[in-house]
Amino acid sequence: MAAEESQPLLSSRKPSEQWLLPAESVYLSKVQNRKLYLATFAAVLGPLSFGFVLGYSSPAIPDLKKISDPKLRLDTNEASWFGSVVTLGAAAGGILGGCMVDKVGRKLSLMLCSIPYVSGFTIIISAQNVWMLYIGRILTGLASGITSLVVPVYISEISHSKIRGTLGSCVQLMVVTGILGAYVAGMALRWRWLAVLCSFPPCIMLVFMSFMPETPRFLLNQKKRTEAMAALQFLRGSEVDHEWECRQIETHAEEQHRLSVAEFKNPSIYKPFLIGVALMFFQQVTGINAIMFYAETIFEEANFKDSRMASVVVGSIQVFFTAVAAIIIDKTGRKVLLSLSGVIMAISTAAFGLYCKVILPNPQNSSQPDLLTTLNSASVGAENNLAWLAVVSLGLFITGNHSQWEVPRRAARAAHARNFELPPTSPGAAGTGFQLLPGTEQRGVGGQGRHAGSLPWPLCAPLPPQNHSR
Repeated sequence: MAAEESQPLLSSRKPSEQWLLPAESVYLSKVQNRKLYLATFAAVLGPLSFGFVLGYSSPAIPDLKKISDPKLRLDTNEASWFGSVVTLGAAAGGILGGCMVDKVGRKLSLMLCSIPYVSGFTIIISAQNVWMLYIGRILTGLASGITSLVVPVYISEISHSKIRGTLGSCVQLMVVTGILGAYVAGMALRWRWLAVLCSFPPCIMLVFMSFMPETPRFLLNQKKRTEAMAALQFLRGSEVDHEWECRQIETHAEEQHRLSVAEFKNPSIYKPFLIGVALMFFQQVTGINAIMFYAETIFEEANFKDSRMASVVVGSIQVFFTAVAAIIIDKTGRKVLLSLSGVIMAISTAAFGLYCKVILPNPQNSSQPDLLTTLNSASVGAENNLAWLAVVSLGLFITGNHSQWEVPRRAARAAHARNFELPPTSPGAAGTGFQLLPGTEQRGVGGQGRHAGSLPWPLCAPLPPQNHSR
């Protein structure tokens, strides 16, 4: 144990080379990854669908506010709920996914979650009133919660140690790609046709997943060794010793034990668990979901001339820095990345709040209307000149937030490496969906509190000590 704890976090050797035994190295040298990549692509269509759900409300809300049908036209409060109610479904989906993943399997869980995705968007497409819009958003949120839990499990269990980390990083990258896709499509499509487009990725996922295997680990847990061997042959090719990997999976499963509630009294268990939950929670309450749900509305209210293009710029920044964070996290260290991103988020949030308060004051909500009116008078003509500040500040906010995304995921992977497994109905499973729940509290971004800003990360939680273990 002492030797393990003294192992440096960073090493000159690649992660894929550090922990390989000779037998494993020989085995992996014969592996064929083509069908493994195909199975991963089929699975990450789920996170892509999740991203389309998150990004859909941003271009849809301005259309629904201007629609001629009074039964569908959204006022400010209804628009806020339309954006944020998806998080309620996601919270329920996290719990439901935790139950499904061990009951019906990883593959079938992914296939089944396409039903609420398509059903939700179908209800939105055929909506006759605001409540149908809400129901559609809740159903798509339910599917998103299931997806966010099941897909990482599926990818982790079908991949081998050499590329597991790389394939796992694709999950969050596909989520932000889906958000960007919704923003880009929203520039050309009205809200109904945009919903039609958003329903395509889950349909494609359903078709592709029907040809993919169940994970070997789940099949072995179900005592289906023959099916597990067939799955490994599909995923690894025919030139490797599938029996050897089956034995490795069974050995690892025997070593891994499921945590009970009583074991949470152990500081070595509850401390990292609480740190991980706190990281996810505070990452959300900084306001990232509010930005994603109402990006176009925020830019419109900031008097930015082309709010849809500004949203696309922010979405592009999000995709880029999600990819960058996945690459640099092992080189910079978790604590350094958290500290740097926290400073960036605090400065960018303060800059955007200052822009909104000085350029767009609201004397009715201020205890010092005279001061704000004076500042506004002084800024006549500067509004258009400073509109870029809204995009730059939100772009930096996105940069900081998505530099953090990999940290909780890598922490979860470290816990998995130490042979700990949370029960699927435990708070750990529920947390996958509930980590999105703060978006419901952030619906004020589309309503009366839209210029209040969000909590700067450094003020939310102290940083945990740097992890120096494997």
